[in-house]
Amino acid sequence: MIRRTLACMLTLGLVACATQPPSPAPSPQASDAPNKPAHGHKGPAEAAPEAAAATAPPVDLTPVPFEVARARFVRDTAARYGIPAAHIEATLAQAQIRDPIIAAMSRPAERVKPWNEYRPMFISQARIDGGRAFLAEHRGELMRVQERTGVPAEVIVAIIGVETSYGRNTGSYRVLDALYTLAFKYPRSGDPAKLEREVRRELFFRDELARLFALTRDEKLDILSIKGSYAGAMGMGQFMPSSYLDYAVDGNGDGRRDLFTSYDDVFSSIANYFVRKGGWVRGGPVAVPATLQAGREPFDPTDWTPTWTLSDLAQRGYQPGMPVAAGLTATPITLEASTGKQYWLGFQNYYAITRYNLSKMYAMAVYQLSQAIAGQELPPA
Repeated sequence: MIRRTLACMLTLGLVACATQPPSPAPSPQASDAPNKPAHGHKGPAEAAPEAAAATAPPVDLTPVPFEVARARFVRDTAARYGIPAAHIEATLAQAQIRDPIIAAMSRPAERVKPWNEYRPMFISQARIDGGRAFLAEHRGELMRVQERTGVPAEVIVAIIGVETSYGRNTGSYRVLDALYTLAFKYPRSGDPAKLEREVRRELFFRDELARLFALTRDEKLDILSIKGSYAGAMGMGQFMPSSYLDYAVDGNGDGRRDLFTSYDDVFSSIANYFVRKGGWVRGGPVAVPATLQAGREPFDPTDWTPTWTLSDLAQRGYQPGMPVAAGLTATPITLEASTGKQYWLGFQNYYAITRYNLSKMYAMAVYQLSQAIAGQELPPA
């Protein structure tokens, strides 16, 4: 996953404190460029420090030598988590700077695909069939989580389907190497206008590396062997270390939070993330099709917080295409479909999905995949 809450950093090298803002903004934000299926995507882990830049305190852009930054990291992580500095140093001595990770992070952003090109990357008959089979296999665990949290089983399954193809592709990089590389060798473009963003990203990954030490200690994981994406996301739901620490749940009561092999823990943790981070509303709608009055301009906010009443939206020319309970607030969504613009209204539960990945099309893909898994007919893309 993803990363999600960006906590205040101690002086992990370049002295900064960045927090993920309460609302997404897809660029420097998580753009609507699609995530590659499974682990190769750029998700909130990368988006958070960029999106936070507007509200975060100033960051020191003075270059810090690698050896100095690394020594500060060892000192500060030891103090922050009560981990012996000698252990941190010995572990980092076995970490590797991986050039493929630097190359992947340096790639130019993909063209922002319209919805009719984006959706097929995630919603195919094979992925729908795979989701139905996965749900049938794990129905008991999923229904227990749904009953306890209010998050529908098919939404949990759709997240796993989009993120890791139902657990088949959870990443091939050592998480230690991924985070070590991005924490100390985050690629620099040489463009002065991008320097602050690049420094904030490096600090973000340095913070995630520190949290990896705490996570592996607390959950009794082998820091030298766990694998994930090139950005350091782990497990069937692709949680970053900070999200693992903050939102993972021991779903089966065995005293551990295992997001790699325990389906109970994975399902419970994804649902917990939606509830605690996204404010998921039990029984609430996710999104409904809408129409826009002829001659009116689409209102396309970058903040997917559902703050507009239906009356507000009606004044802007929007009408829901199906009955909506009184008192709900929503956000308008515009998608570039094959037949022209497509309009939707997204509610609190749509917003909750955007907390997993700061992209309106990601959230819509997850929602529509969940609907297809549940047997609903999908609108054309």
